[in-house]
Formats: sequence, structure tokens, C-alpha cells
Amino acid sequence: MLNIIHETKDYIVVNKSAGLITEKNPYEDSLESQVFMYLQKSKKNVFVGVVHRLDRVTSGVVLFAKKKSTLKYFNAQFEKKAIQKTYLAVCSGIPKKMKGKLSHFLEKDLKNKKAIIYNTKTTNSKSCVLLYSNLKSFDNKCLIDIKPQTGRFHQIRAQLSFIDLPIIGDEKYGSNIDHFKNEVCLHASKIKFKDFDSDEIIELSAEKPSKGVWNLFD
Repeated sequence: MLNIIHETKDYIVVNKSAGLITEKNPYEDSLESQVFMYLQKSKKNVFVGVVHRLDRVTSGVVLFAKKKSTLKYFNAQFEKKAIQKTYLAVCSGIPKKMKGKLSHFLEKDLKNKKAIIYNTKTTNSKSCVLLYSNLKSFDNKCLIDIKPQTGRFHQIRAQLSFIDLPIIGDEKYGSNIDHFKNEVCLHASKIKFKDFDSDEIIELSAEKPSKGVWNLFD
């Protein structure tokens, strides 16, 4: 069922469940298809523009444009890094510092569909930066607030794993704690942007999952 956070005549913001792909696919259900079917109930010529994506295993806030002009506007905002996203992650271990900045270099391994992190620049790597703060620790696990400064492939998952804080359930990046199938404990919790056709700053939140290890951090 579609979990709508906010909707205007120009765009719609929804809370994606982990396990669901973002973009339309002929072989399985997708968040884009669910948004299309929802909009189709009240409009004939439906347009759904995918502004940004979340990995299948990640939950949280996703923004869709309802007009081509809106899609163009938000694409430009992302290009200018004017849209701010915040994530929550439950990780194994406790960070050495309560808050900090992670600056690494990331290379995309296309064969294994995985990001490789380095401390120094390599031929094919790109800079990746995030800010983090430890909100709470319990039973050798921690709830981390994350603000990516760059938008690289699997950046958060790979960078946290690199500093020995693998996200729970993320076997690809070193987690050895079971979680739900096709889900990891990474959630896009907030998005902040300048509204389309106005100067208003919009900040929206997506309620985090309430199952499994997430319940340790209510």
C-alpha cells in the first residue's frame, strides 16, 4: 500500500518500503508503478517523473514529479546539491567518535555490483563524503544519523562498512547479523528542498520501520 507523506499538484513524496524497487520494471512491482496507479485514479494523462532513487534494500522518503517541468526543476536542484537528504542506519559496533566526517574515494565494481572504498585517490575512484552522528548505542549496536555530501553508488553502506560499522542486514558489506530478506537497516528519514514555484523551504520526514532491530531504538 502506498504510504504518502506529502502531495501537491506538482509532485508527490512517499515512504518506500525496503524490498521494493524504485523504478518501473516489467517483471515485478515497483514504487513508480504504485505511484502511477494511485495518480491514475484521479487523472487521465498521468506523468510520473523519478527524481531520485533508493536501493531495493533501503526504505524511506522518495520524491516523484507529476509534471515534466517539475522533474526538470528537481533534477536541476539535485545537480546544484540544493536538496538535502538525511538517513538513519542501525549498525554493528560503536563509532570511535560521537560525530564526524567521513571522506574517502569510491570505485564502482560493476561486475559485483558493489562499491569499493579507498583512503586515497585511485584511477577510477571518485570522492565521497558524509557527515554522521551517533544518536544512541545499545548492545554493541548504534543508531547513526547520516547526511551525505555526495551521492555515490552505495556510498553510505560502503563507507560505514569501511570504518567497521556495517549496516545490520547488509551482507554485501560485511554484516553478519540476520535481518529481513531484501532489507537492510538503512532508512532515508528526511528530505529538504525549495518548493517548486515558491520560495518556501519544505522539510519532510518518513517514519522509520518499526520491526526487527529498529525497535531497539524507538
